Amino acid sequence: MDLNALFKGRFCCFLKDPLEEAETWGESVDKLLCSKPGQAAFRQFLKSEYSEENILFWLACEDYKKIKSLPEMISSANRIYSEFVECEAPRQINIDCGTRENITKNISQPSLTSFDVAQKLIYSLMARDCYPRFLKSDIYQDLLRRADAR
Repeated sequence: MDLNALFKGRFCCFLKDPLEEAETWGESVDKLLCSKPGQAAFRQFLKSEYSEENILFWLACEDYKKIKSLPEMISSANRIYSEFVECEAPRQINIDCGTRENITKNISQPSLTSFDVAQKLIYSLMARDCYPRFLKSDIYQDLLRRADAR
């Protein structure tokens, strides 16, 4: 994996050098997800495992919870639903059928909590399964080596 490609041209968008933050990502999945470069590295890892939809869904839900207007909420809820939740969605997430049915039943009248249960399930999946593998991955280990070399 070319780490230069991962962060190429992105340092200007971050408050800190991503390599300086990399070590803290090993402390918790929350520290990883609270960091824009951490999200980028984790997304790259998930993409290599064919499960990028997890972080994309989680991030979409984080943005969704910040929406202030009803028309924007309805539009965003429908986009999230069609991209991640409905059966045969292009980036369908792995959630139980009860959660999927509940979202489907209520999508016509969305609220800011419409995706909370599904988001918690995906967060748990990432924290329990994906995050430990990320910490052992070449992507993360290479970032740590580069940080140490500075």
